[in-house]
Amino acid sequence: MTTQSWQVSATDSGVRLDKWLADATRLGSRAKAFEAIARGKVFVNDVEQTAMDAGRKLQLRETVRVWMDRPGSAKHRAFTDRQVAGLHITYEDEALLVLNKPAGLLTVKSALPSDEPTLYEQVADYVRQRSKLKPQIVHRIDRDTSGLVIFAKDPAAREHLKRQFIAQTPERVYQVVVYGIPFPEKGTWRDWLIWDEEELVQRLSHVRNQKAVEAKCNYRVLEEFATSSLLEIKLVTGKQNQIRAQAAIHGHQLVGEKQYMAEPPQTSIQFSRQALHAFKLSLRHPNSNRLMNFEAPLPENLAKLLNRLRKSG
Repeated sequence: MTTQSWQVSATDSGVRLDKWLADATRLGSRAKAFEAIARGKVFVNDVEQTAMDAGRKLQLRETVRVWMDRPGSAKHRAFTDRQVAGLHITYEDEALLVLNKPAGLLTVKSALPSDEPTLYEQVADYVRQRSKLKPQIVHRIDRDTSGLVIFAKDPAAREHLKRQFIAQTPERVYQVVVYGIPFPEKGTWRDWLIWDEEELVQRLSHVRNQKAVEAKCNYRVLEEFATSSLLEIKLVTGKQNQIRAQAAIHGHQLVGEKQYMAEPPQTSIQFSRQALHAFKLSLRHPNSNRLMNFEAPLPENLAKLLNRLRKSG
């Protein structure tokens, strides 16, 4: 096995990986550097790099290793479940970036003027450090909802994914804690909603209203508690605030909900945000058309809420 290793010095800190490797004392040209990276022959701190990492900025004392006679290929490699630059990356390849978003972070800028940071800005910074690509928004979840969000890395991938969402073929599964226990234990919620531009909320409307849109989802009771229940909700349509609005319309307000209100029990359940988590996502890869299945485990605060409800009845 033929390998070469170097440690990044203070003068080289901040230099792009491909440019640094292209130095005459290392690989000698930008083309050779990029080829080695793309073929999986370059490691930074023993982590294999891909073509998407060619533009990453090296940091002081990082170790770069080149394994030139490694049996490699020009195929793009995928990465799963890693923490990078403050992002919880569930999956990443040359076309997709799937993230597990924490609650409390906007996916994109809201309609109201605000200096709040967004997931999109974090993703754009992450991608910009590694390539000339610009992340493309495919869908979004609310600020105080946790779980899976997907970004495309180029316009063609985005269009492919958007067509899937329009055709309602992706499977989007949420877990949610609501007041009460829906009856029957599984079924379909179908409503007509209209977006209130002034209040920025969904309002129940009528099918004859030309501005109303259909909101449809399938629910199933997973677990029952004393005054609440854990539901699995599969979206058929994907309207803004849809699950939160429909749950309240059908008398089962989300625990922690502050906007869409039903008639909760006299004894309220304390939780800092709406108890809603984007749990599973299944769709076709925009390049290979292969079915991809992603899952994000419940965050710690939601898991603790469920344990508390189990203990109380």
